[in-house]
Formats: sequence, C-alpha cells, structure tokens
Amino acid sequence: MGHSLLEALNVRVVGSGEKILVLAHGFGTDQSAWQRILPFFRHDHRIVLFDLVCAGTVNPDYFDFRRYTSLDAYVDDLLCILDALRIDRCTYVGHSVSATIGILASIKRPQLFNKLVLVGFSPRFLNDHNYHGGFEQGEIEEVFSAMKANYEAWVNGFAPLAVGADVPEAVREFSRTLFNMRPDITLFVSQTVFNSDLRGVLGLVRVPCSIIQTAKDVSVPASVAAYVKNHLGDRSTVHMLNIEGHLPHLSAPNLLAQELRRALPR
Repeated sequence: MGHSLLEALNVRVVGSGEKILVLAHGFGTDQSAWQRILPFFRHDHRIVLFDLVCAGTVNPDYFDFRRYTSLDAYVDDLLCILDALRIDRCTYVGHSVSATIGILASIKRPQLFNKLVLVGFSPRFLNDHNYHGGFEQGEIEEVFSAMKANYEAWVNGFAPLAVGADVPEAVREFSRTLFNMRPDITLFVSQTVFNSDLRGVLGLVRVPCSIIQTAKDVSVPASVAAYVKNHLGDRSTVHMLNIEGHLPHLSAPNLLAQELRRALPR
C-alpha cells in the first residue's frame, strides 16, 4: 500500500533541515489548515503533510466504511506514511482527532516519536460520572441529527462555534473544508470520534508530550488539559493559549507557531 497511500492521502514533504516535523490536521480540515504555520518552520525542518482519509481533498472511494470504524485504521495509515518515507524519528504535531491518532501511534511505536505536540486534544468528548468531557450523550445525538437533516445548515452553525474567535477568514476556511467533505463521511467520522475513549491508555504513553489548548474551546473544556497532564505524568507539559477556539492554527497562527516553537525538542 506504501506508495499508493502516499498518493491517495496527498502526502507532501516541504522545507529543509535535518529534523522532521509531521503536521497532522484534525476533523473537518485538510493539510491546508497548516498553511500559515509552515513559514515558521520550513527553513529548519523537513515538514511532512498529508490528508486524513476522511478529508474532502481525498477521493471518497478510499474511505472504506468497514475499515475506518475505529481510530486504529487511521493510526495504521500514519505509520504506513512514515514507513514509506523511511522516517525513523520525528516530532509529531496533531490537531484534535490527529492528536488522538498520534497518542495511539506512539504507544505502538514509541521509538518513532521524540515528542508529541497535542493541539486541542481530548481523550474523551463525552461526560462520565467523574469526568467532564464537555458533551452529554443527548447533545451529541442532536448534533448527528442536525448533520443528517441539513448538512449545510449544520456547517454554517458549527464553523463559527468551533473557531470561537471573531476571525471571519478562519470561519470561511473551516466552512470550506467541511463543505468539501461528503456529509455521510463527516457523520461517520464524528461518530467514530465521539465513540473513542483514550482515558485508559494515557498511562501507556512513553513519549514526552506538550499539550496546547486554548482557554475557551467549544469542544474541549479547559479542565481536560489538567486531566491529560495528570494521566500522562512527568513527561507532559501544558501550554494554555489565552485565546478562544478549537482551531488556533486558523484563527491565531502566529501565536500558535510561537508555542509550537517552544514545544519542539531543542
């Protein structure tokens, strides 16, 4: 699957430098979400970019509904990409669901990653008796119904909420990549994400992690960062950005780039 996968998922390597930086986009976007981050790192890193199989930039025929029922298939895709590029060590930046994918990949292959940078990461989006994930089951069901009933109306409502800050350009950009996705794929991936629960595996992570979160994120309560740090232990640091929104790379790229620079291994 190696080289055909590189083609299918639009893998690109840009920049120059010894060190390898993997930028993995989150739900509802594609690799273009990193566009404003690239200039800060391309002079001293080789940057690996790719699209998740669910992205609107990928031929929907590649989205096998039987295969992508859990995040493990996405983990396999990531590891296949890195193997096909013959990368044996990298720093990995994952946004949202790709932060989750990075955690799972690092448990499978700890020696591959010298650091994970988790932007807007949540191990579990649903509330539990002792855990505040931010969503009740009923709220999630409503989201799924809204997606099914009128995808366009759902996107137009969700995009500004997710961006959080008053950055119309970021809202336009996020709406564009959401509209690019096939609605049935968006729904399916949302269900996969909301069904996943990483709380039990955080203790298995052996790679140092930097958690980057904004102070106000509609998808990830501020308390989640403390929960994650607690369960990852000494190998993790938390950087709270004093801004709003789930997509800081779209809404505040300069600020996020500064934090990423700080988080990168020296």
